[in-house]
Amino acid sequence: MDTLTRMRAFIAVVENEGFSAAARKIGRSKALLSKYVRELEDELGALLLNRTTRQFSLTELGHTYYKRAVEIVREIDTLQDMVRDSREGVRGRIKVSAPRSFADASLDQALIDFVAANPEIGLDIHLDDRFVDLVEEGFDLAIRVTTLEDSGLIARRLAPFRLMITATPETIAKYGMPEKPEDLAKRPCIVDTNARRRNNWVLKAADGTPTAVTVTGPIEVNSPLSARLAVLANLGFGMSPDFIVREDLKEGRLVQVLAEAMPTEAGIYAVYPHRRYLPAKVRAFVDFLADWFKAYEQRSS
Repeated sequence: MDTLTRMRAFIAVVENEGFSAAARKIGRSKALLSKYVRELEDELGALLLNRTTRQFSLTELGHTYYKRAVEIVREIDTLQDMVRDSREGVRGRIKVSAPRSFADASLDQALIDFVAANPEIGLDIHLDDRFVDLVEEGFDLAIRVTTLEDSGLIARRLAPFRLMITATPETIAKYGMPEKPEDLAKRPCIVDTNARRRNNWVLKAADGTPTAVTVTGPIEVNSPLSARLAVLANLGFGMSPDFIVREDLKEGRLVQVLAEAMPTEAGIYAVYPHRRYLPAKVRAFVDFLADWFKAYEQRSS
């Protein structure tokens, strides 16, 4: 049994916080993982894990070894990807995370178009509104619609992204056109609970400074598509991604309000773990998405 296999077993146990969870995750038996870790400790002549009947903890040497082992295994995997790409070309599977609203707005057509254009590459798509841990959960890439925060990830901006506050002409006639952000606190609003700040909408005051407005209304729902339907039903004002309400605005079903108060820092990003060598399949996917969104913006403008 080689050291690398034992090292991978040790990493799996640490990252899954136990032998049983690690065994379920990677499809190996608990006894086999325990054997690998014990052999690794014998090989090193050092104890890496403190074990009890119900739990375990890393020793001080275990902490140090784990950090370096992760780096080493990642470098080996990167090297294998590089050799495989040079030998086989652009092929394989890509595990992708994307928000549900991405599919709600038919932007998942970008993923379908990619597979159609690249038959040697398969996509394993997971639609989830939470921010997944790319490294921990084994994702190659995530599509995120957000204001990007600093992290240990690499991001490429695919397209601009704007939030819009909209209402039907009937709602505006009934409650009046909001003139400043604070006016929304006195009007019924539809809250999309997927939003990071939920019912605290951060807008810009007249002087450009951020101001948080707490809104309330008859419906809170974790879907921008459902929130749109509630707005169309004259139930209140709603904040939605521009790609959700674009056609409604064109057709006059909805009217944008407080356009000058909306933040403009957000975007649609392709996000992937920091690696010295980006696999060719992932690079091809990101390049395709960038071109697709550029054409999408041109078609929609």
